[in-house]
Amino acid sequence: MRLLHTMLRVGNLEESLQFYCDTLGMKLIRQKEYPSGEFTLAFVGYAAESEQAVIELTYNWGVDKYEIGTGYGHIALGVEDIYTTCAEIKAKGGKVSREPGPMKHGSTVIAFVEDPNGYKIELIEMKN
Repeated sequence: MRLLHTMLRVGNLEESLQFYCDTLGMKLIRQKEYPSGEFTLAFVGYAAESEQAVIELTYNWGVDKYEIGTGYGHIALGVEDIYTTCAEIKAKGGKVSREPGPMKHGSTVIAFVEDPNGYKIELIEMKN
């Protein structure tokens, strides 16, 4: 078995695609509308689905907002230079909700950003 994707429901597909593709640098891998079900699926990621897990953005036509709830935590992305990455995200209009720095009770350098729907994405600095 292997992890295929994580699905997030989004209220504005174009705004979400702009964030994940333009701000976080992912690529739109595939997108398809399902008129009979009144929804659109868009898959984004850093590599083909055959190579790594991706994020499925689900837009249910006519629904512009969701309650995230208390069960959702975050998606984590590894980055080489967290300070530069956060500066680039801010320059592209992205929201950094926790500035880079050591995690509580540890030394790993992390930061958090939020997508347009309020989903949290943790950035973890990966040292080579």
